[in-house]
Amino acid sequence: MEKALVAQRVANRLFATEKAVDAAMAEAASLMMSIAEARTELGLSAVVADTATSKVAEAIATLAEARRSVVAAHANLAETKLRVGIRTRLIGVSDKPPDQITEEPARRAV
Repeated sequence: MEKALVAQRVANRLFATEKAVDAAMAEAASLMMSIAEARTELGLSAVVADTATSKVAEAIATLAEARRSVVAAHANLAETKLRVGIRTRLIGVSDKPPDQITEEPARRAV
């Protein structure tokens, strides 16, 4: 199988992972907001759900660390792609997530 196609398969999983981590962070932030809103709406003391709020904050921090790791992996894979000689961009093969592709990639010679 052509190197570029194999690399694209890995890139697609990388993009999906990046998107999933971002979505998890957004959901955790929404959860944090919902807990605070519910406490206020019910007129409960700030100490109510304090432990849960702290745990959600820990989860958000952990997700932020996971995001940094995935971004670092992305950078490393981009370097690896060049080291193994994948320099061509084929039609249908991209180094951007599908939702960020605005036009068909140009075909370049090696």
